[in-house]
Amino acid sequence: MGKCEQCIVREFSSLKALNKEELLKIASCKTSYTIKKGEPVFEEGEITNGIYCVKDGVCKLSKLSQNGKDQIVKLVKPGELLGQRSMISDEPTNLSAIALEDMQVCFIPKSEILAFFNNNNQFSMNVMRTICSDLKEADDHMVSMAQKSVKERLAETLLYLHDTFGVNADGTLKIQLSREELSSIIGTATESCIRLLSDFNKSGFITLTGKKISLKDKNQLRKMAE
Repeated sequence: MGKCEQCIVREFSSLKALNKEELLKIASCKTSYTIKKGEPVFEEGEITNGIYCVKDGVCKLSKLSQNGKDQIVKLVKPGELLGQRSMISDEPTNLSAIALEDMQVCFIPKSEILAFFNNNNQFSMNVMRTICSDLKEADDHMVSMAQKSVKERLAETLLYLHDTFGVNADGTLKIQLSREELSSIIGTATESCIRLLSDFNKSGFITLTGKKISLKDKNQLRKMAE
């Protein structure tokens, strides 16, 4: 994970605005990590002092409620950056980032990133657009939680997992979430999520093979999600 200028995933983040000289600076100061499934990239309340670029693997951004329930607010895929909002606001992270599968991430120190803000206007604009996009996602999620039924939110989430992360060779969703994690995303009890998945399976919308899920009638799921 040495050469940032040859890294394909940077094209999917704000880092695509950096020139070769700036990328060489990053390569000389970054630290690369392998994060195992279930391990944190960072935990809620930490001071990160920089940002993480996800090179490979997927993690969940989640917040622990007062009753100890884990609420997943976003899934992060390769090419995305972690920690930029708390770095800019100079505050501790308000979410935890936990690996859903083995990950490769690169950490870039705050001092280097802030220097790019001063010298590269396009990079600054890209970061602001990303943060604005995250805010829009949060707004949409809040409206969905308030106005849609649990059944509609489940259909919406299954389509999101299919469209965003793709499927395996056998047609099952590539991202395999536990029933607890799936219920956390849609904001319901695990038992309700399991019951709804069983109903979807009986109706022919999906197929359940152990913990794996295949979408069989995406059109019907889209109608339900809307």
